[in-house]
Amino acid sequence: MQRPDWAPDTIDIERPSVARMYDYYLGGSHNFAADRAAARAMMDAVPEAPLMAQANRAFLRRAVQFLADAGVRQFLDIGSGIPTVGNVHEIAQRIDPESRVVYVDVDPVAVAHSREILAGNDRASVLQADLRHPEAILNHPEVSKLLDFSQPIAVMIVAVLHFIPYADRPEEILRTLRESLAPGSYLVLSQASDDGRRETGERAEAERVYRRTDSQLFIRSRAELVSLFDGFELVDPGVVWVPQWRPESPEQAENAEQAVFMGGVGRLGG
Repeated sequence: MQRPDWAPDTIDIERPSVARMYDYYLGGSHNFAADRAAARAMMDAVPEAPLMAQANRAFLRRAVQFLADAGVRQFLDIGSGIPTVGNVHEIAQRIDPESRVVYVDVDPVAVAHSREILAGNDRASVLQADLRHPEAILNHPEVSKLLDFSQPIAVMIVAVLHFIPYADRPEEILRTLRESLAPGSYLVLSQASDDGRRETGERAEAERVYRRTDSQLFIRSRAELVSLFDGFELVDPGVVWVPQWRPESPEQAENAEQAVFMGGVGRLGG
């Protein structure tokens, strides 16, 4: 396969990437044949796969709108993915041009395209790092340059946790992040769940597909996701299927479980 100019030399374009599969679900163009084949296999197992990506992206937009309306002006988006319409900085800076955003992703394609989009925007930046190493993120010069941890920050971890193994102790990762935040900060989480879904074989098939990629899949229950908000007060309506989180119309929340993702927003008191 010919390597396009935008693909860093360090990436293996023959191995599917979860970031590039997600890009394919959203109709993006920064993916390779291996990514598309894996994404189509996922769609065979879970036909709602494109819907889940779209619903999750819509959840992110509504959450950022809510946070910006609540006065939050700093955002740390970890696992931000390949840029597409409705990025955090576009929403937040539309409300207040002074809003500051740091994007973090482990995928070099996502980072390269984010840098291209953010060129000339001195209130937004991107760095390549791994959620599993939160101290490295918090201590990174790009983070300390843009974000003031004495003031509220919204930490966004959207559609990422289901790639974090239990052995990596996601609760410890989130505790490290939480302990760095000032009162009035927020945590936004979403991840794949099969709570109440009727297709009993789709989870096993989805996990099989993602074993071909650079990240395995770890589906969690609603109760597990709620527990990861430890130390935060959940904002109404709590942890729900993402179309049910403050939908713009009742119709948007219909058949919400088809979105596969559950999510919520928590506020740090004090």
